[in-house]
Amino acid sequence: MLAGTGSDVGKSVLATALCRIFRQDGFSPAPFKAQNMALNSFATPDGLEIGRAQAMQAEAAGIPCQTDMNPLLLKPNSDHTSQVVLNGKPVGNSAAFDFFRNGPEREQLRREVNAAFDRLSAQFNPIVMEGAGSVSELNLREADLVNLPMARHAGADVFLVGDIDRGGVFASLYGSVMLQSPEDRRLIKGLIVNKFRGDLRLFESGVKMLEEVCQVPVVGVIPYFSDIYIEEEDSVSLARKQRLAVEGMLNVGVVLLPHLSNFTDFDALLHDPRVHVFFSDRPDELAKVDILVLPGTKATLDDLRFLRRQGIDEAVKAACRSGKTVLGICGGYQMMGTEVRDPFHVEGAETCAEGLSLLPASTVITQEKRTRQTRFAFQGKTGEAYEIHMGETRLSPGATPLCTLDDGRSDGCLATDRCMGTYLHGILDNEAFVDFLLRPFSQKVSQPAPALSHKAFKQREYDRLADLVRSHLDMEKIYEILSES
Repeated sequence: MLAGTGSDVGKSVLATALCRIFRQDGFSPAPFKAQNMALNSFATPDGLEIGRAQAMQAEAAGIPCQTDMNPLLLKPNSDHTSQVVLNGKPVGNSAAFDFFRNGPEREQLRREVNAAFDRLSAQFNPIVMEGAGSVSELNLREADLVNLPMARHAGADVFLVGDIDRGGVFASLYGSVMLQSPEDRRLIKGLIVNKFRGDLRLFESGVKMLEEVCQVPVVGVIPYFSDIYIEEEDSVSLARKQRLAVEGMLNVGVVLLPHLSNFTDFDALLHDPRVHVFFSDRPDELAKVDILVLPGTKATLDDLRFLRRQGIDEAVKAACRSGKTVLGICGGYQMMGTEVRDPFHVEGAETCAEGLSLLPASTVITQEKRTRQTRFAFQGKTGEAYEIHMGETRLSPGATPLCTLDDGRSDGCLATDRCMGTYLHGILDNEAFVDFLLRPFSQKVSQPAPALSHKAFKQREYDRLADLVRSHLDMEKIYEILSES
């Protein structure tokens, strides 16, 4: 298990690296995170839903993802409530207080995540487990499903990750070790110092000091890197991305919605030298784009109100009128229609809202979630994508669908070559569709298309990550610890 002194210390990336390293070394690894909280999710081959991070780690391990890799997924729909997805299917919404309160329901969840681990560990070896947040949240210890209680059930060797870049790594690692019970402290077999900047030789004395005070070996000091691409686990990273248009570039602006989901839809574009992608909730910046994208959202009606409060709705309409391209994905597609209705109060008390009326389509939010991987046909080309949405969108008579899916259904709506919407997450990973989006702006494109497909690009980056981490982890020591267990 990779556990952390806090959130965003690098557990997910290191778990991805170890999945790749173990695969390279001839083992059959699989990722596991008992409980994940994220709006970034993925559809499994059998049409169920898990956190995107575990799907990415499975990809690094060279295996299809499955729900046992992330049996419990919490998808926040407000500051206080989340949709609960258990074993790949939504089972309702829960307030934070109710979810973390001990009782029969909590113990049932514990049995479910433990059973998922047991099934997974019967198929793969080793299991690369990931904790969540900090391992030393004392007030949540009794209700914890994902950190050291999960490690106890699995008999896992725990490697504690600390982020030296944020400062205080000695205190955070020492405190995280010392705040454990004697039983849990014995599970912690190694420390990993992550995101070190500068000459690693300068920290050699620090390694010895950490080992002396924590009485746990340091098995690696991983350098900070920014030149290897690995998908981010959650949207916290968006705040670090440039939020301004660049003059002379082909600008793609993504509306930064409060409940933005599946932000990895834009990863392929972020690494495409032909375009500059930025995220913004400022109408003046969005007015400078060539292509404007309304992304997916966990709360379509609430984010539609946000567009109107911020004046972004008028910026989107103005972009469409002026001949710029507007694309809606999933919830963004729903917003672009004439209306969105929620008769079952899936999202809240509001039952109907007027859309942006850019597409001849209307949406009803449904109680059932559609989750599936799919292939699609678009203008004579085929591609791969996935659906995760609660809603059914109907086109007006005579309207043109965007594409055709492998089950014969049509998807999306194409009002013009510069105004369209789709339910397909991952559609921008497909070269043919991106080329179609960029075609009207060929005069602004000065760079060639990427040499690698996005799929091949990701595989290369997994190998580069594994090479970097392997060179700074004591893998001989880690294998010794795992073998002793």
